[in-house]
Amino acid sequence: MTLEAELLNDILTAPVEKRAITNHGVLNEAYAYAKPSSFSRGMRIDLNGLVILLISGTASIDENGVSVHVGDFRAQLRRTYKNITALLESEGATWKDIVRTTCYLRDIERDYAAFNEERAAFFKEQGLDPLPASTGIQAILCRPELLVEIEAIAMFRKAATASEANSANGRCRR
Repeated sequence: MTLEAELLNDILTAPVEKRAITNHGVLNEAYAYAKPSSFSRGMRIDLNGLVILLISGTASIDENGVSVHVGDFRAQLRRTYKNITALLESEGATWKDIVRTTCYLRDIERDYAAFNEERAAFFKEQGLDPLPASTGIQAILCRPELLVEIEAIAMFRKAATASEANSANGRCRR
């Protein structure tokens, strides 16, 4: 078997590992709400060294499950970014690993200008280039006091362990 065929076989037959992600320092679990909800804060999928993070819709919620910054769109958006940042960090990722966001605004006509200003400033602070793909949608959110919710997808390569690197080097010497 050629090296290319062996590598392709490894990719195609590698197990797909998945697990829930969280960061209790900034967000509680949705099932701990007064009205429990059945979803994970996100999912980590490992595909033979490629990691994909699927971050569920995240809003201005604190570590106790309480909506914060009620009535203040910009503050809610900043808290939402803080929550997503913490989820990314818990998995060894950053905003530079984000490839897509979907942004839900309760009132897109009223809040889009503020949203775009805050998003542009935040992305600039993060040094994002290129910017992630994104969609903005007007939506009724799960709590009436929430004004914005964002879901995100991140992708990055997992650093190989020493044994994985040695195994790969052994294959290359054949």
